[in-house]
Amino acid sequence: MKKNLSDRISNLPVSATLAMAAKARELKSQGVNVIGLSLGEPDFNTPTFIKDAAIQAVNDNYNSYTPVDGYVELKEAICRKFKRDNNIDYNPSQIVVSTGAKQSIANAIQVLINPGDDVLLVAPYWVSYSAIVLLAEGNPIEIYSDINTEFKITPEQLEAAITPQTKMVVINSPNNPSGSVYTEAEYRALAAVLEKHPDIYVLSDEIYEHINYGVPHFSFAQIPSMYDRTLTINGVAKAFAMTGWRIGYMGAPEWIAKACTKMQGQITSGANCIAQRATIAALDAPVENIKYMIDEFSSRREMILQLLDKIDGFVLNQPKGAFYVFPDISHYFGKTLKGKSIENASDFAIYLLEEAHVATVTGDAFGCPNNIRISYAASKEDISEAVDRIKRVLS
Repeated sequence: MKKNLSDRISNLPVSATLAMAAKARELKSQGVNVIGLSLGEPDFNTPTFIKDAAIQAVNDNYNSYTPVDGYVELKEAICRKFKRDNNIDYNPSQIVVSTGAKQSIANAIQVLINPGDDVLLVAPYWVSYSAIVLLAEGNPIEIYSDINTEFKITPEQLEAAITPQTKMVVINSPNNPSGSVYTEAEYRALAAVLEKHPDIYVLSDEIYEHINYGVPHFSFAQIPSMYDRTLTINGVAKAFAMTGWRIGYMGAPEWIAKACTKMQGQITSGANCIAQRATIAALDAPVENIKYMIDEFSSRREMILQLLDKIDGFVLNQPKGAFYVFPDISHYFGKTLKGKSIENASDFAIYLLEEAHVATVTGDAFGCPNNIRISYAASKEDISEAVDRIKRVLS
């Protein structure tokens, strides 16, 4: 029998971050001491008060199927969080809880994008955006930015990218992979462009909301003219060190939320019952409860920037959020290192993995081919050793 996979899966790219993590694990299995700076995963334990809520949920016998769109109590907590942190008024009928923010994004794109619709991706962008658009048979269209503009686009760039086929713009602040944070003024300037195009939706990925260093977070849906066509995506993975708990959520116009619930009902149904109960505790707690993690990320950011700045050929900016640096390493393109030709960022990332035994991610996957992403969601000891290894193999 022929092994006839669908064109859909055959044409789907592999996640670059997961692929690099798999290569790193393969080397580790061979006894190689690999330092992983590729995955966007906090290295902290989930806070005790959240774990206690999960234990209580187990003891209270939460073990049945959950409502497709989430427990009412959790949706109410999400509404309180949106009002407290973002000054956005949502009601529970506008909230959909999913198995991670990635599913929230996939739901949104599946229910709004038709074959042939264009989706504008502000590069650099998270690796899965383009693949999710392709699964919906849409066209991912990049709007390019680079380190010279702090990895942000201008209103003029946005206007120039819009065509009659444009259905959605995906924005992400704080940004993965660059760590850039859009200010309120910058978002309002982009909104002024979109006000002229009332049929375009905005998907605002705010998963790194609380991991920022001095620039106040501003949600796109706070802009009155954008509220009725913005889908606000968030979750507990990053700020609460709950990556494996798999809880994300969306706030959106009610008709979109209902469509996402319909979609999710045929794919996964409701998210994990114990994780949902724990998420209520996470979101209702004061943000100050997780400040110790943000402070440590800030300290690591300063450390890794100082260390990387000593390496010739690394062009850096100072990220204002998330836990990544995104240096331009195009200085090395066209060079031969230890007999290996470096023609692009992918070659460079593989070289660092094989020679320095440090896992990073190529910027090609994020729409910025001159860069690599380095995560500092790792101990200071690992960061110091990793940068020292990189410096040695590049000298």
